[in-house]
Amino acid sequence: MSHLTAEKKANIFKTFGEKANNTGSIEGQVAMLTERINHISGHLKGNRKDFSTNRGLMQMVGRRKRLLQYLSHTNLSSYRALIEKLGIRK
Repeated sequence: MSHLTAEKKANIFKTFGEKANNTGSIEGQVAMLTERINHISGHLKGNRKDFSTNRGLMQMVGRRKRLLQYLSHTNLSSYRALIEKLGIRK
């Protein structure tokens, strides 16, 4: 069962993608991936030998990295604001 309810998803997309139904925005997608990555990281702290979940986590991190790279090339100010809001890069 997913830890993200429809209300949480709508709130994330409303906060980062301007509208609750704007699920295609890069900022919203990165925020959603960050939420899932943080949740799965907590799971893996207690279950160190869960290799299939670890592989899924690495795929999500790679997808988020590619989206952030695209955003940095297309809109640098939005990229900087997003990483500051999410606190993912120092």
